Amino acid sequence: MLEKLPESLGHALRSRRAGLQNVLFNKPCVSGAIARLELSSPAFADQGPISTLFTADGEGISPPLQWRNVPVTATTLVLIVEDADSPTPEPLVHAIAVDIDPTGDGLVAGELNEAYGGALRLGRNSYLKRSWLPPDPPPGHGVHHYAFQLFALSDGRAFSESPGRKELAGAIRERTVSSGCLIGTYERTGKVESPH
Repeated sequence: MLEKLPESLGHALRSRRAGLQNVLFNKPCVSGAIARLELSSPAFADQGPISTLFTADGEGISPPLQWRNVPVTATTLVLIVEDADSPTPEPLVHAIAVDIDPTGDGLVAGELNEAYGGALRLGRNSYLKRSWLPPDPPPGHGVHHYAFQLFALSDGRAFSESPGRKELAGAIRERTVSSGCLIGTYERTGKVESPH
């Protein structure tokens, strides 16, 4: 969708960014937590570029994720992916997943996509869809940082049918026992031809 914006608009909006300090992982109630999860992806390194395959310029599937060191006190895991460089007041939500089994160790490629049809329980992204919203920065806006954030939670109130960022933030604030963050980057420098 944003690939259709003129590159001149992307340049004009370069200084407008939500900010990495505003992703949920960097909120004071979470950033002070001692325990850390190890979150990684076989598809990209921390602070490294996300392959076009996982973006709106490619197939748009979600990347695979792996994690370790989930505390035994965790009863569930939640995941949120946010674009810290979105030209919006808050980071743009690309995916939410809740009630992830804490005994598991990751997600396969495409598992955050609605069409995957797995057992993963998805919340609402910023476009109000229960699916992976592939990276789609405006051309000329510069590098975008996508924060893949995993939180291990203790027991608490059940999530609504399709939770959004606000509901997730409340649960994270009250129930986090451990957390981890992985940053992937993507930049659209100009008009990219779609492979489709």
